Amino acid sequence: MPSASTGPRRSRVTARLAAAAAAAVLVLTGCAGGNEIEAGGGDDRFISGDGSATAFAAGDRVDAPEVAGTTLEGDEVSLDDHEGEILVLNVWASWCGPCRSEQPVLDEVHTEYSGLGVDFLGVNIKDDETAALAYQDNMGVPYPSLYDQPGEVPQAFRDTVPPRAIPSTLVLDPEGRIAARVIGATTYGQLTGLLDDLVVEYGFGDPEERPRVAEQEAEEAAAAEESEGTDGKPSGEGGS
Repeated sequence: MPSASTGPRRSRVTARLAAAAAAAVLVLTGCAGGNEIEAGGGDDRFISGDGSATAFAAGDRVDAPEVAGTTLEGDEVSLDDHEGEILVLNVWASWCGPCRSEQPVLDEVHTEYSGLGVDFLGVNIKDDETAALAYQDNMGVPYPSLYDQPGEVPQAFRDTVPPRAIPSTLVLDPEGRIAARVIGATTYGQLTGLLDDLVVEYGFGDPEERPRVAEQEAEEAAAAEESEGTDGKPSGEGGS
């Protein structure tokens, strides 16, 4: 069974830990995302997430730990592969109801921000590999996920900014530092708000000019409806 490997990433982690713990410079509230509590010991226990988010100012961010492992498709990946871009790291499981509700949001944001220096990586934990692959296929997830059945990736973050619920989302800046965390299911407005600030901070473009999936879908639906004509026939076919 493939697993994730972890280790120290940069020496700045310890020096900045205390500052990061107190650096709640922005708190955003999403929808209530309570979910199952995962068994664990002491501080390693997963708790229900309420969808709250914390963003950290640039000077208060700590480095993410070194994380590498194997995806559900069998590819080797690491967080270092995403250095130089913004990374959305989402912890999920196929048995998690809020994860299913959240997935369309992640897919939509992934599509809209792919041209703005943003990439996504899932972390599937405490799950059956077959069930996780089926979830990925059925939901049409457009990005890969590490298969981390033991939950080693969240453990690696325990001394920095741990993802403490399923689902949870961490946003890493292009320098590999933890820029934001959402405990529980995130929303479109919440996640795009966190990403917009980083996109502007690193000069990756204007988030306001990104394609809007919802608008494109609405236009396509309107065009399809128009093509059917008012009598349910394709345009150009008149009624008798």
